[in-house]
Amino acid sequence: MDSSVSHRGLQGPWRRVLFVSLYELIAIAAASLLFIAVGQRPMESGVMSVIASTLAVAWNVTFNHLFERWEMRQSVKGRSVARRVAHALGFEGGLALMLIPLMAWWFGVGLWQATLMEAGLLVFFLLYTYVFNWGFDRIFGLPASAQALAASS
Repeated sequence: MDSSVSHRGLQGPWRRVLFVSLYELIAIAAASLLFIAVGQRPMESGVMSVIASTLAVAWNVTFNHLFERWEMRQSVKGRSVARRVAHALGFEGGLALMLIPLMAWWFGVGLWQATLMEAGLLVFFLLYTYVFNWGFDRIFGLPASAQALAASS
């Protein structure tokens, strides 16, 4: 399927619900395996992955709401590279501030080891997010916002 070809595909709220559900289910399984790979027990790894996923979704909604409220008050509109970098760092930094102490406590490890685990997750999720988005768009079509406008007849 050529991504330059305009096709309707799955759109609207159902697209977002399916996207988040699939993304998080795969993320929970992958994060569990990553925790197990670094020596954590399977049950604790699975529970931590579910907790981290829940926190990530809640933080995503909260952070984006706050960021967009801040963004509305800015005199310069649009999303420059600097603003996108600030958004990414703010989101990931906030999530790390929640997850690092939680992982240290949950797994009974030091903050440094928990920071290394979080860094590993960050690298994994950077790659996973790219591949997941590409695959999702290939299977379900591009969202309307990314589709070329149909030629007027």
